[in-house]
Amino acid sequence: MQTTPSSLASVAGNRTQRVPGTNLLGTGLETRGVHAWFGKKHVLSDVSLDFAAGTVTALIGPSGCGKSTFIRTLNRMHEFIPTAALAGQVLLDGKDIYESGTDVTKIRLRVGMVFQKPNPFPSMTIGENVLSGLKLAQLKRSNTDDLLESCLVRAGLWSEVKDRLGEHGGALSGGQQQRLCIARALAVEPQVLLMDEPCSALDPGSTFRIEETISELAKTMTIVIVTHNMQQAARVSDYTAFFLSDGGPGVMVETAPTNKIFSSPEDQRTEDYVTGRFG
Repeated sequence: MQTTPSSLASVAGNRTQRVPGTNLLGTGLETRGVHAWFGKKHVLSDVSLDFAAGTVTALIGPSGCGKSTFIRTLNRMHEFIPTAALAGQVLLDGKDIYESGTDVTKIRLRVGMVFQKPNPFPSMTIGENVLSGLKLAQLKRSNTDDLLESCLVRAGLWSEVKDRLGEHGGALSGGQQQRLCIARALAVEPQVLLMDEPCSALDPGSTFRIEETISELAKTMTIVIVTHNMQQAARVSDYTAFFLSDGGPGVMVETAPTNKIFSSPEDQRTEDYVTGRFG
């Protein structure tokens, strides 16, 4: 069944769009002229994008257009890959996270990440998984029991695991494991949460619960999500950025409020993609 722009526009239009900057979260996250390479291969070209504080931005586009590479530049995970290189600026509250002397560990505490495949620590219990980031970052918290409950509540998992906190994280279902990973990311109190296709391996019921969690979390933080699911982008995001690679490096074709992307995009290539004509 082909997705029509009107159906996606109605989904996006039925959401209450968050107004940027209404929460006391700082000035948000911005990129200025970001380019990325793997060795000599130029994979991302000149991406400038603002992620307003307290909003959800969806990154959409075909496979291989640089969405996942881009999201990994936002908390300096791109540099983990051998031969990776980057040009441009990524600004968090107005300061470039790639500036010489920047403490990368502190950046990753402020800009958390949830990956495509759930990755709880298999040898740890559910409770230990949630609090593991504190130990790794050597952060002290006075009442970890309250923090544990708070993170699991915010991740939409508390009611399902409150009597199982001593079980191993691997005993949970795939959807529960992903929400456990979200709870783990929340424990260090990030300002921004990056999500790279967090529902791609999940069933529709688990996907719905993750989307509910995203909507709840966006009240207190900035969220950036990579998704191949147009309906998901329409359901959860305030803004959408469309990426495309036409034989060369990936570029950002267009960014706008989500209901505009799905109802009246400015670029014909965007319309072709969101209506299922290609990609």
